[in-house]
Amino acid sequence: MNQTAQKISDNYRRVVERVAESAMRANRDPREVTIVGVTKYVEPELARALFQAGCHHLGESRPQVLLEKQEALSDLPIHWHMIGHLQRNKVKRVIPNLDLVHSLDSFRLAEAIDKAAYDQGLSIPVLLEVNISGDDAKHGFKPDELIEQAKLLQQLQHLHIKGLMGMAGLSVDETGIRSQFLTLRRLRDSLASDHGMKSDLHDLSMGMSGDFELAISEGATLVRIGSMLFEGVL
Repeated sequence: MNQTAQKISDNYRRVVERVAESAMRANRDPREVTIVGVTKYVEPELARALFQAGCHHLGESRPQVLLEKQEALSDLPIHWHMIGHLQRNKVKRVIPNLDLVHSLDSFRLAEAIDKAAYDQGLSIPVLLEVNISGDDAKHGFKPDELIEQAKLLQQLQHLHIKGLMGMAGLSVDETGIRSQFLTLRRLRDSLASDHGMKSDLHDLSMGMSGDFELAISEGATLVRIGSMLFEGVL
């Protein structure tokens, strides 16, 4: 193993340890939390090293880069996650080889994914992105809007809605971050129990390198880790 690969392996091991410690502090099973390694700023060779270190779920935020990395790493059984904004005109090309779309952020995008999935004979696992920070620059459903559209979303036959995704605000203290993650969890629970969403509305994708421990304490099942995995490499 070369020096770069060893560094990535060491970084991944430390993240795994911190995820496990965070889960246990919250009286949760560490196996409930999946680490999605965010590879949007790295070349395929570094993504390969991360996979070989044990991180088998990789996330990309740009459709074209996702497609390029999928081709470059097609020999590996990677679970690919689309974590960034997905334009409707990119849906057809992107959805066939995805394990999960985290960023379904509007009803129009939901319709586009549903139609493309129907055309391709697929059922696409998705998370509904919620703007929990209230930042106008961020994508996502507003919480009230999502509740209003829950029944319409349920009618889209080729979407498998598995949960919610959200990002905490950038200029928020720890208390505020925790509050925003709690909002997302409560919204997920409300959609599942009171607004007709399916009973398997399980996943919460929340938490990144700077706040994943808080996210785990509030119920995250997927954490999106990027910079920590490549410290000392980039």
